[in-house]
Amino acid sequence: MQQPDTSSPATESIDSVLETVLGAYRIRVEITANVRYCGSEWFEQEPATPHGQFHLVTEGGCWISGETLQQPLRLERGDLIVFPGGHRHLLSAGPDPHVPQVVEETTTCMLCGDLDFFGGSGNPIFTALPAYFVIRSAESGEQFRQLAELLASNSRDSRWGRQVVQNKLADSLFTMAVCEYVRRAEQPRGLLAALVDARLSKALGAVHARPGEDWTIQGMAHVAGMSRTTFAELFSQVVGVPPIQYLAQWRAIEAKRLLRNRRFSVAAVAEMMGYRSEAAFRRFFKRLEGVGPGRVRGDGDDE
Repeated sequence: MQQPDTSSPATESIDSVLETVLGAYRIRVEITANVRYCGSEWFEQEPATPHGQFHLVTEGGCWISGETLQQPLRLERGDLIVFPGGHRHLLSAGPDPHVPQVVEETTTCMLCGDLDFFGGSGNPIFTALPAYFVIRSAESGEQFRQLAELLASNSRDSRWGRQVVQNKLADSLFTMAVCEYVRRAEQPRGLLAALVDARLSKALGAVHARPGEDWTIQGMAHVAGMSRTTFAELFSQVVGVPPIQYLAQWRAIEAKRLLRNRRFSVAAVAEMMGYRSEAAFRRFFKRLEGVGPGRVRGDGDDE
């Protein structure tokens, strides 16, 4: 099987697809704790959870260990670690929490939070992310560092509304973290692997920008600059589903987003998604989503 072309596509191509995917698939990001540890013998066991977890070090440093990590990792101020699947892990002052550290007394502060990937295994961001990933402050872009610092600064603000602001900042930080991960990952998978393939990213960018176009495998392959057969095989291998199935899933997601906007009728959304009749669109939508478009709008007129 032909391997993906890992030559770097234009940054704007990656960002445009990530923007549409992260905007369309609902992901809830929430700060749940602002913790402070003192001394050199502390440790905190984080149990497995049905949702994702993350930790942003805002002062000092700490060690992370767990079954998904080959060896303990050291995190410094400004570093972010994300466990998309909520795997069990341990936070500690030293690499071995059972061995006291012969170091000066220090203080470690961090913001901890939850990630909910609505759609679970059907969310392409969730399925494409590894068991954990780390964004190092020293290796990240300036915008990521500035946002992390803003989040840390806000955590020390006692004024009303801090939690709401924190959650919005954390949502943006997670989005930036995914973008940083895509650009630096040695072995991305799924949708994220397709984004770093120069040819597949072109096709994905076109499909995401114009989901209502009369797409065929041949048309997508033409945008990618590949033969029909080679494109179909590579797309299925990398993304995990055939191109036409991915197109249908993306149309359904876009349709749900548009249906929540009361300015658009069901017929208008059907036309935007490339369907010549509202009835055909209703059948398509119910087949993929299990409910009719009226249910998504809150009309209750579809069973």
